[in-house]
Amino acid sequence: MNLSQEEENNNDLSLSKFESMLKTNKVLFFDSEEFEDIILHYMDTGRMNLAKKALKLALEQHPKSTGLRLVHVEMLIFDDKLEIADKLLNELFAIEPTNEEIYIQKANIYSKKDLHEKAIESLETALKFTDDLADVYSMIGMEYLFMDQLELAKENFIKCLNEDTDDYSSLYNVVYCFDFLDQNKEAIVYLNSFIDKNPYSEVAWHQLGRQYYAVKDYNKSVWAFEYATLIDENFLGAYLEKAKAYEKLKKYRDAIECYTKTMELDDATSFALLRVAKCFEKLGLNSSALEYYKKTVHEDPLLDKAWIAITDFYIRQKDYHKAMFYVNKAIGIDSENKYYWKRFANINRFLSLFEEAEYGYRRAFELGDSTIETYIYWADSLKYLGDYKIAIEALLLGIENHPEHYQIEYRLAGLYYTLNQTKKAKFHLVNALKSNFKNQTIIKNSFPLVWDKKSVQKIIKNFNS
Repeated sequence: MNLSQEEENNNDLSLSKFESMLKTNKVLFFDSEEFEDIILHYMDTGRMNLAKKALKLALEQHPKSTGLRLVHVEMLIFDDKLEIADKLLNELFAIEPTNEEIYIQKANIYSKKDLHEKAIESLETALKFTDDLADVYSMIGMEYLFMDQLELAKENFIKCLNEDTDDYSSLYNVVYCFDFLDQNKEAIVYLNSFIDKNPYSEVAWHQLGRQYYAVKDYNKSVWAFEYATLIDENFLGAYLEKAKAYEKLKKYRDAIECYTKTMELDDATSFALLRVAKCFEKLGLNSSALEYYKKTVHEDPLLDKAWIAITDFYIRQKDYHKAMFYVNKAIGIDSENKYYWKRFANINRFLSLFEEAEYGYRRAFELGDSTIETYIYWADSLKYLGDYKIAIEALLLGIENHPEHYQIEYRLAGLYYTLNQTKKAKFHLVNALKSNFKNQTIIKNSFPLVWDKKSVQKIIKNFNS
């Protein structure tokens, strides 16, 4: 049995003994270190009432124990009783001025008060007395993170990892700093150097894969994730990321294999099911794609992205009636999504249901869609409904975001001619011809009666001469 197993067994025995004592109301003796382990266990597992009971008994049995009094400080800090904690620390400082835990707890108090620079000063003092440099460097890194000083945070997390390569929390934090600073290439250099010294760190390989993915080097990304899964064949996150990289490489069968592996390791997620469906569709295997799209919505009926994915599937198949059913499902979940309303409008336009299409484009516009297509198709729907004046209003809104866009200008010209507002019509027709002469067929196709007007043909002819 190794040391850590012995310690774990001893802790279990101490906990069982303590909990048995509470049930029988017998007062048993524990040494101070046993009490520290018991109290910290309860604090770590969120059972603060038991932690406080243990602390009370511990201080009764060992009133002068510095370790227990420091645990008391930690509990006071947890309860935001900072002034009492600070007073107790000052008493302990007078007794043991070289105890690093005093400076660490002082730093925790400063940190809670948002005095992060003072917290760092205290932690730097702790470095002089501690044997656990890694833990203190990690804490300094966190203080710099709180201050948004990412370079200094990164520097200290790296120092932590130089002392303890198994501190995965600091490894994640280092990568977070690189990411935040947009230093993906620098992160790749660091992680490669880290892996040179720690070749079996699956977390480092996984993070390296993420960095290669970020710089769009998908082949190397797959390579790194492959190592992560070789080291830990149950590394679900690495399989998931590898699948995404395979998708970027258009290796859809390999991606499906990786997504399927994640489902073997854990319950199928709607994300994985949805990605498998999309991969099958990319392979042209539509029946398998549809099967997985339906599995996705079965797994998570409130996942609007899945309903809209099925909508898009049927739009690509030009099966607009089925697409309409599924887009309504998506809108039922998120009725404030402009993209869903635009799909709703497009589907109705394809079905020549212009009243519904107009409503969809209007809702998309109200929710912030200002693309040229929305204004054009919205106006076209209104034109088909005979609402020429409202169609003009829609196009004038469009021209605010797309000044002198030829598609809007030609339509405005056609609508104004239809309403016999000749002066405005000529103005917009000339603007349209200036912007894009060759697309004058918009008038011919959308407004054939206007196209046949001699005055319109004359303007076009004169403009071209």
